[in-house]
Amino acid sequence: MNLVDVIEELVEERGLDRSTLSTIVCEGMISAYQKKYPDLTLKAEEDAKTGEVVIHTQKEIVSTVEDEDCQVSLKKARYIDKKFNTGDTVWLPFEKKIGRIEVLHARQVIASKIRRIEALAVYNAFKGKEGEIVLGIIHKCERGGTVVKFDDSLAFLPRSLSIPGDKCIVGFSIRALLKEVLLEPRNDNQLILDRISERFLHQLIELEIPEVFEKLVEIKKIVRAPGYKSKVVVFSHDRNIDPVGTCVGVGGSRIKPILKELGDEKIDIIGWSESLEVFIKNSLKPAKIDRVELSDDEKTARVWLDEDQRSLAIGKMGQNITLASRLTGVGIQLVREGESGGIKRSFEDIEIMEQMSEE
Repeated sequence: MNLVDVIEELVEERGLDRSTLSTIVCEGMISAYQKKYPDLTLKAEEDAKTGEVVIHTQKEIVSTVEDEDCQVSLKKARYIDKKFNTGDTVWLPFEKKIGRIEVLHARQVIASKIRRIEALAVYNAFKGKEGEIVLGIIHKCERGGTVVKFDDSLAFLPRSLSIPGDKCIVGFSIRALLKEVLLEPRNDNQLILDRISERFLHQLIELEIPEVFEKLVEIKKIVRAPGYKSKVVVFSHDRNIDPVGTCVGVGGSRIKPILKELGDEKIDIIGWSESLEVFIKNSLKPAKIDRVELSDDEKTARVWLDEDQRSLAIGKMGQNITLASRLTGVGIQLVREGESGGIKRSFEDIEIMEQMSEE
C-alpha cells in the first residue's frame, strides 16, 4: 500500500494531521496482518523514501532454523550486523501477503480510528458552546428532523425538539440551542440542537435585550408550551428600570424579533412580585383578575374573575391556566362571583394534559 497517496488524500478531504494519519494507517495494516498471522510478532511503518507501508517481523537468531516464520540463522543475521549472537532478536522484512478479507479488515480499522479522531475534534471544538444559541443554515430535511450546518459542521435538530409549525426549507437560516455535544456520534449525529426548551428562549431573550444580557433585568422563570405560548417572569434590580416595558419595547419593538423566531408562539412578559396573590394575578395574563384567595398551605388558589375573562384565563386547550399553574407552583381554581365551585387546574391536571398532547 502506498501510504503517501492515502494520507495525502485524507489530509485534503478531512483536514486531519498527517503524522496521526500515518500512525492510523500503519495500525490498520498491522491489525490485518495480525489477523492472518496471530502467532507472529509484527510491526508496520512508513518507508520515508517510497511512501509504502512496510511490514516487519521479529525473529530469534538461532544456530539451526526449525521455524522460518519466527527464526533466522546466525549466519544470515550477521549479514545485517556482525554483533548479533545466538538468542538475540532481529526485525526483518515480512514477505508474506494478506488476502482480501484482511484488507477489508484493515479498511474498517482505519475508518473506525479516523471517525474517533474526527468525533473527538468536534467534541473539543463545540463542548464549550453547549447550552448556547448557534446560527446555522438548513442543510437537509429528513424524516426525523433537520440537518443544520454551522461553523463548517453539521448538527441535527430532531423533530421532537422542533417548534410545532417550524418549516424546513433548505438554505434558510435558523437559530437553535446547542443542547448536547456527544463524545461519539449517535445515529451519525454528534451535535444535537433544540428549539423547544426554556433554555433556548432564555438565551434568545439575552441576545435580543441588552438589559437582560447585562443582568440589569433578571429572568426569574420561564414556562413554555412550544408553538402555543410562553410565560416569562422578569425582575429589575434597578427601580428606574421597568422590566416588562424593557423586554417588550416601544410598540413591541424588542419582543417582535423573538416572536418572529418562534413562529406562532406568543410570549407573556410578567413582572415578578413577592406577593403570591399578585404573582398569580399576573401569571393569568392576558385575563384580568378581580381577586385571589390562597389556601392555608398556599398550594391552591381560588381566582375570581368576570365571565368574559374566563376564556382568556383558560386559554386554548387550557394552556394559559396550565402555564400559570406551572409558573406559580399553585393549583388554580377559577370562580365566578356567587359560585363556590369552578374550573380547577392542578399539577395532576397538567400532567394529564401533557400526556394527551404528546399522544
